[in-house]
Amino acid sequence: MIRIKRVYEPVAKDDGYRILVDRLWPRGIKKEDAHIDKWLKDIAPSNELRKWFNHEPEKWKEFVTKYHKEINSSAALAELHADIRDHKAITLLYAAKNEEYNQAVALIKLLQK
Repeated sequence: MIRIKRVYEPVAKDDGYRILVDRLWPRGIKKEDAHIDKWLKDIAPSNELRKWFNHEPEKWKEFVTKYHKEINSSAALAELHADIRDHKAITLLYAAKNEEYNQAVALIKLLQK
């Protein structure tokens, strides 16, 4: 089972293995308080793509296409697949305020294919 969740939401027992999928550490969260099992920053969009997208809904489809191309054959995606095989429950954590248009949503779409 794979789910996504804002890193600012409370930790839940059923979160399972918690992976931060942002390139930047979330503001206002101390590492020791984050309850993050892994920070897989290389699975996040490149800085160029992240800045270009800027969570603008009208760029969503193009962002998803570009992001999937960026990570499709990456070592980070292979590492994430290994984590999925090794854990029954995975929660992909992200910091974006926009819960509908962010890289975690795009990433889970890729994983569900």
